[in-house]
Amino acid sequence: MDSILKLDLNAMKDVDIRTVDSATLVDICDVKIDKNLPQSERVRDFIRQIKNPYCYKCGKAIVKVSFSDTTATLEDRLEHYLKSL
Repeated sequence: MDSILKLDLNAMKDVDIRTVDSATLVDICDVKIDKNLPQSERVRDFIRQIKNPYCYKCGKAIVKVSFSDTTATLEDRLEHYLKSL
């Protein structure tokens, strides 16, 4: 993985929901997944639309995603989620 992308992902992950400007967050209800796309393209399209998969809105609520200490990656979790759609 490119080092710049790693920095971007770390910055996304480190967003503080107590101080983030909610106007900058995408509402997950506005994200549309094209089920006809191949799985890898669905993941790319989801991330393109949501902008920050670690912090987004669901209606008026700000959602912060984190994972337990495990070997599963965000990509693994997103892949599992998108396959279930």
